[in-house]
Amino acid sequence: MRRILLGALLTAALPAAILADDAPEWAPATGSLMTRWAADVDPATVHSEYPRPQLVREQWLNLNGLWDYAVRPAADERPEAFDGRILVPFPIESALSGVKKAVTPEETLWYRRTFELEKPAEGTRFLLHFGAVDWAATVYVNGKVVGEHKGGFDPFSFDVTDALDLDKPAQEVVVAVQDPTDSASQPRGKQVLKPNGIWYTAVTGIWQTVWLEPVPAKRIESLKIVPNVDEKTVAITPTVVGGGELETVRVTVFDGDAVIAEESIPAGLSFSVAIPEPKLWGPDSPFLYDLKVTVGDDAVGSYFGMRKIAIGKDEAGVQRLLLNDKPLFQYGPLDQGWWPDGLYTAPTDAALKYDLDVTKKLNFNMIRKHVKVEPARWYRYCDEMGILVWQDMPSADNKTDESKVQFDAEWKAIIDALRNHPSIVMWVPFNEGWGQHDTERVTAWTKDYDPSRLVNNASGWTDMGVGDVHDMHNYPGPGMPALEEDRAVVLGEFGGLGLPLEGHTFSTKDNWGYVSFKNAEELSARYLGLIERLKALAGLGLSAGVYTQTTDVEVEVNGFMTYDREVLKFPAEEVAKAHAGLYDHESLKSTVLSPTAQAEPQEWKYTTEGVAEGWERPDFDDSAWKTGKSGFGREKTPGAVLNTEWTTSDIHLRREFEIAEVPTGKLWMSIHHDDDAEIFINGQSVAKLPKWTSAYEFVPLPPEALEALKPGRNVLAVSCHQDAGGQYIDVGLIAVEQARP
Repeated sequence: MRRILLGALLTAALPAAILADDAPEWAPATGSLMTRWAADVDPATVHSEYPRPQLVREQWLNLNGLWDYAVRPAADERPEAFDGRILVPFPIESALSGVKKAVTPEETLWYRRTFELEKPAEGTRFLLHFGAVDWAATVYVNGKVVGEHKGGFDPFSFDVTDALDLDKPAQEVVVAVQDPTDSASQPRGKQVLKPNGIWYTAVTGIWQTVWLEPVPAKRIESLKIVPNVDEKTVAITPTVVGGGELETVRVTVFDGDAVIAEESIPAGLSFSVAIPEPKLWGPDSPFLYDLKVTVGDDAVGSYFGMRKIAIGKDEAGVQRLLLNDKPLFQYGPLDQGWWPDGLYTAPTDAALKYDLDVTKKLNFNMIRKHVKVEPARWYRYCDEMGILVWQDMPSADNKTDESKVQFDAEWKAIIDALRNHPSIVMWVPFNEGWGQHDTERVTAWTKDYDPSRLVNNASGWTDMGVGDVHDMHNYPGPGMPALEEDRAVVLGEFGGLGLPLEGHTFSTKDNWGYVSFKNAEELSARYLGLIERLKALAGLGLSAGVYTQTTDVEVEVNGFMTYDREVLKFPAEEVAKAHAGLYDHESLKSTVLSPTAQAEPQEWKYTTEGVAEGWERPDFDDSAWKTGKSGFGREKTPGAVLNTEWTTSDIHLRREFEIAEVPTGKLWMSIHHDDDAEIFINGQSVAKLPKWTSAYEFVPLPPEALEALKPGRNVLAVSCHQDAGGQYIDVGLIAVEQARP
């Protein structure tokens, strides 16, 4: 049973065979950047691993491999002849499909294959499973429609028993797929018909494993598993089909090979099973309990982790992300999950796991899975490795009432498919305002449907004040939103430092990053500087950060790895050590000496006229200057917290602040300037910043800045010159204690 529960590579084979005509030669399409795993792709064994680790049965038949395909006008009936062979489960636009052909919204992609199947035991039913098909699929078995499905990211199944003809030498499966991509409003993530910038190649058709499963008529259809760390229990809700109303289900919980709990529970109802002295799941100890559930002749294997995710106040009264009731800074990459040769589909299971191995090697403890859903095995690996996951909903336009209903249906289906994975700790229904709608309703529904996890109402741009966190994006950053009484504050995206490496890019031109560098040394130095800033922000109350991104993707070259995964651009050991400092909550101590308007508007003396010599000194008489609240500038300046209008070419500001003693460690500045700015402490120039920022940024000040401070009264003075475009200035000072090595 343990081998089944761990998702063994091969389970007991069905009495079935793939027909001999499924063995022609195959080769990937040419002209694409390829990964090392492409050489391991074999049509006879492609993605042969068990695809559903949360509900495992012993017998199944993998239907991946070579299928017939055809692309026809959408109005056409099933084709009489097909165009060639396609390797499932790779999308048709990918090189590994062997086709690499686009499908327009006005066309239908047809698939066909056959397989042999011996007569099973009396009463056996057959379920045909699809891991994911993008986007609208109609499935035929032996010429009969067995079901239709809309949704590119959730698994679906049909009972095809009545369509099978076991007296025939072969069974036929045909799938018709239509995908409007960005010509309609359905969830699609980053796919577009004309890729550019942050928008990638379209994905059409089958892109996860297709498989057949024999099951008893009375069987477990699904399990809902919810751990309760506080009560030392796990709530299990089994759904049974084909039985009576009061079916009894047998549940056995394993700690390794030892049985620690065994209960008979009613089907369809939630039942709490006691877990004595639970071993808690987390990044440092991702312990998983195994589970066996039986009803009648049906037995399935599953697993769960005992973990609790919540928000709560730390000893300073700041809302933090808590794992198992302890503050834990969550830090990880924005993970797109794209492949140059397979697009949505990793070339092999080893490739799928490789990105996670590198993520763990770099000492990240979290991943934000960005507007895409992975195969279930990816989440199983996260469960095993102790990697926290923020799961995005694939973005959509949601321009019509019909598309909003579809969005809700797909979001629910995705949650249903993934909710038993302990690694998933946060649901993210919207990203950067893309298709954002009814935010309060969607957030409330998500929280009510799965109260065991946090909900991020919108990552970046348009926060609606609901959910468990306030999430901002800040490039290159890092930055943080103002602290809130009832929500934790997180940095959902930052960084994006770019470095193209010849021979490892998807395109020979138009490659870009949010900030570009000439070599790996410059790139690493800048990144490690960002981590130092992130530590200081964590000390101020930031609860999480997400760096863009795991790999380069198409023309984006801002990954930790190149798109082909051949080059890790950063020194792994040095980066891992830097990341370790983020997780030591006790050593992250930052103190605000002079706040910005983000926290609360501050009173400054200011003038927009000429200034006398020595205006920046502590003893200067500014009594004739005006008094105003920070920040100063013009409306519609990006990232501004405007309280006092400033429209002239120059502004000079002064404010006093008191400190009991000069802090130790380092002095940092939080600043949003547009345009050129100079900052003085007690008359000493400590920073000159050219050009502009589009948001608040965190800047380290030289040792002289700390030396300029004195116990008691201090004066912070600022000048800003307006050049063109936006117009804004606001400055704050923060003391950061030296973290323990």
